Amino acid sequence: MTSFEEISERERRFLIQTYDRYPVAIERGKGVFLYDLEGKRYLDFVAGLGVNALGHAHPRIVKVTREQAARVIHLSNLYYNEYQGRLAEKLCGQSGLQRAFFSNSGTEAIEGSIKLARLAGHKIGGESKTELVALQGSYHGRTFGSMSLTGQDKYRKGFEPLLGEVTFIQRNDVVALRAAVGDNTCAIVLEPIFGEGGILECSVEFLQECRAAADRHRVALIFDEIQCGLGRMGTIFAFQTFGVMPDIVAIAKPIAAGIPLGAFLAREEFASAISVGQHGTTFGGGPLACRVALEYLAILEEENLLENVARVGAYLQQELKRVTETYAAAKEVRGRGFIQGLVLDIPARPIVEQALAEGVLFNSTQDTVLRFLPPFLLQEKHVDRGVRVLKKLLGKKRRAA
Repeated sequence: MTSFEEISERERRFLIQTYDRYPVAIERGKGVFLYDLEGKRYLDFVAGLGVNALGHAHPRIVKVTREQAARVIHLSNLYYNEYQGRLAEKLCGQSGLQRAFFSNSGTEAIEGSIKLARLAGHKIGGESKTELVALQGSYHGRTFGSMSLTGQDKYRKGFEPLLGEVTFIQRNDVVALRAAVGDNTCAIVLEPIFGEGGILECSVEFLQECRAAADRHRVALIFDEIQCGLGRMGTIFAFQTFGVMPDIVAIAKPIAAGIPLGAFLAREEFASAISVGQHGTTFGGGPLACRVALEYLAILEEENLLENVARVGAYLQQELKRVTETYAAAKEVRGRGFIQGLVLDIPARPIVEQALAEGVLFNSTQDTVLRFLPPFLLQEKHVDRGVRVLKKLLGKKRRAA
C-alpha cells in the first residue's frame, strides 16, 4: 500500500501548490464515515464541501454508476442521450422554472447565468444594459466572471482587471440595493445564504426587495444555490425556504453525488434570449452524470432525506447553541438545516486540525467560523459525537454563570 508520505511527497513535487491540505489521505468511505490509509474512521461533517449529500458509497448510486458506465459514460452534445432531457424536466418541475442548461461545475453555472443575463439585457434595453449587482462577502467561483462577482478581495487580488460594471452592496442593505439597480443593470447575483462567506443569510425582506427591483428594471435575479441548494436547507431549492422566486438559479455540488455536474435553470423570458451556438460545453449533461443525478433526486424523495435534514438540522443547531452558552470561545450559531456555522473568537483551523486526531472532520472558513455541511444521512447520535469532540477541543474556559 502506498504510504501517506509517498502520496504527499509526490504531490509536493508535481502538483501546482494551490491547496493547503490537512495531513490525512482518505482511502474510502461508507455512509457518514471516511477511512484513511491505516483504516482510521472519521465522522464526516464536511461531505466534500457539500458534494457528498448522500454520504459515501450509497448502494443505489454505486449500482446506477456501474450500470451506466458499462453502457456509455460520455456522449457529445451533438447527439441526444436518454437522461439529459429527463433530468431537465425533473429540475424544471421541482423549481417552477422552464429551461435548464447543464455544465461541469458550479462556477460554470454562474458563468452561463451571467452570459444569459447579458444577452437578455441587450435584447431588453440595448447594449448599455450590462451592469451587475453583487454582494460584499459573497463567493461565486474562481473563473474570471464568477470571481468578478465575488465580494472578497482575497479571491480577486492579483487577477485584476476583472469584469467591469460590477457594483457591490452590503447584504440586506435595501437602501443600497435601490441605489445600485437601474435601467442599465442586467442582473442581481446573490447567494441566499453565504457559504464560503461565513454562513450568513439574506433576509426575506431583502430578497423580496431584490425581486421587486428586478421586476421594476427588467433585471435577471440570479440565485447562486451551488452550496445551499438541492436539499441542504430542507427544501429542494433554497429559494423555496425564503419564498422568493429567482429568474435564474445556479446549482451544482450534490446533484450527481460526486460526479461533476452543474446547471442553471431559467425562466423562459431569459432562456429565450440565447440561440444555437452562443453557449456550449464538452462534458456538461453527459449520460452518466445525468442518470446519477436522477437517482440522487429519487433517493432524496424515497428515503425522506429532506425531512431528515430539517429534523437533524434543528437538533444540530440546538446543540451548537448550547455550546455557545457554555464555552467562551463560541460566539454565535448561523444557518439552518445542514448548512450551519459556529462563530468562534479564536482561529477555527486549529480546531479542525485537532479534530482529525479525534476522528471527526470539521471545516473552517472566514478564519473564525466552523462550517458544518454534513451528509443528509446524519443522525442525532452523530451530532452528539461531533459536539462532544467540539466541546473537548474548546477546552475548559466556560462562560461565567
